[in-house]
Amino acid sequence: MQKLIIPILLCCSLVSCKQEKQQNKVVQPENEKYYTEVYRPQFHFSPEEKWMNDPNGLVYNDGIFHLFYQYYPEDIVWGPMHWGHAVSKDMVHWEHKPIALYPDEHGLIFSGSAVVDKNNTSCFAKNGESPLVAAYTYHLMEGEKAGKNDFQTQGIAYSLDNGESWTKYEGNPAIGNDGIKDFRDPKVFWHEASQKWIMALVAGDHAKFYQSEDLKEWEHISDFGKNHGAHGGVWECPDLFQLKVEGTDEEKWVLIISINPGAPNGGSGTQYFIGEFDGTKFTTDQTEAKWLDYGTDNYAGVTYNNTPNGERIFIGWMSNWDYARDTPTEKWRSAMTVPRNLSLQKVEEDYFLANYPLASVDELMSANLVENLEVASGETKSLQIPGVHQSKIQFRTASKDFRLTLKNAEGESVEIAMDSKSKSLLLDRMNSGKVEFQAEFGNKKHHAPLTPLKNELYEVSILLDWSSIEVFVDGGLVTLTDQIFPNQPFNELILENLDSTQAIQNVSVRKMESVWRSK
Repeated sequence: MQKLIIPILLCCSLVSCKQEKQQNKVVQPENEKYYTEVYRPQFHFSPEEKWMNDPNGLVYNDGIFHLFYQYYPEDIVWGPMHWGHAVSKDMVHWEHKPIALYPDEHGLIFSGSAVVDKNNTSCFAKNGESPLVAAYTYHLMEGEKAGKNDFQTQGIAYSLDNGESWTKYEGNPAIGNDGIKDFRDPKVFWHEASQKWIMALVAGDHAKFYQSEDLKEWEHISDFGKNHGAHGGVWECPDLFQLKVEGTDEEKWVLIISINPGAPNGGSGTQYFIGEFDGTKFTTDQTEAKWLDYGTDNYAGVTYNNTPNGERIFIGWMSNWDYARDTPTEKWRSAMTVPRNLSLQKVEEDYFLANYPLASVDELMSANLVENLEVASGETKSLQIPGVHQSKIQFRTASKDFRLTLKNAEGESVEIAMDSKSKSLLLDRMNSGKVEFQAEFGNKKHHAPLTPLKNELYEVSILLDWSSIEVFVDGGLVTLTDQIFPNQPFNELILENLDSTQAIQNVSVRKMESVWRSK
């Protein structure tokens, strides 16, 4: 949760006086113009209005996926943070809920997590319920303005009605601060082996781990990271979880850390470490950063607790602190990535964290715009495809040299290319439309190194929405996510196969239905 300086800050008392009025406000769609503003994502989550950033409190309970998020209800730029709230049964269709958490005397409500306290270890429930318990960072603006370093502490709140309403713990802050300037973003999970709750926090340039028996009293147990990974900026939004290596019985622990700035293509990004966790310490042989996504617009992502089938489901904030406040939207600002399943892959004796859209995303596919097309070696095909701006493009190939270009009537374009000489995947949005709103947005091409691919005949999947493009290669072993703001929708697809021997096979383009409007 990266804080930005804004011209005007509302004090907590002023925000609180609006709380009762806003708490029951849930805007419902009134007509077919709902969610059709310029650049409004059609199958990605975005708030109905105003500013949004980090996903928070990702938890599944009683048939409902909860998505809380950093929210400022007064403007489309960052301001005093609340927790917005939405729910879903399938992770693609969302229902907006009232604001869940408001600032109070301890500060603004920064990022955090939520768990299902199945055994009521917290004793927050009185009648046999399993409470939801949220852990979050308090950010006291008065302390920051006074030049102190202890203005971030950790609070908790609980819900006895599956997230509909929340009560803050009377003993807040649950974790104080002894002078750490950037001390935030608690991610909590139940560690079965030790029968304790574990919390991962970030503290500037490293992660801290805590343990608790009741979610209220916390003990610091270890640190990690001062000599590991990327350190070009502040560490944020940690997440620690265990995964089986796909196709084996081997298990590893994965630690996700967001960083701003310092990502490989500039600004914000998310690195990960693969190692072991013994209930007290996280250890790894990995010293250099590995990156979850090489695009510039997948940040602060974390995973769901308590998923129904044990899946590790990830959602990221689809923006970048380099230009998040300046993107050319007017009613709302920011969206989330599509939900992605995380899997641990072993390729050529190394481990990689793959991320790929949930199967429920594919259920949005409808009309075939292109089906079973082949592009032979050395061939170029140009297709006029109205509707390609809201679609899934997919093909299989063994070619390591191709170029895919999306164009519109104004000559604007987005280019995706694979190059065998540099062993990289490239995404070029420099001529994609509105790029001048911020110097860092359209100033360079984005590159992703081709980590060893598992399959000689690999798949490329591209999700294209009104203001975003997400590229997944070989089941998400290589991923690029970028925002785009064309002045007209793209309607032309050009595929150039630059390989002298390998064909591009099974090219398909399928329309993606809106999750906000009827078909």
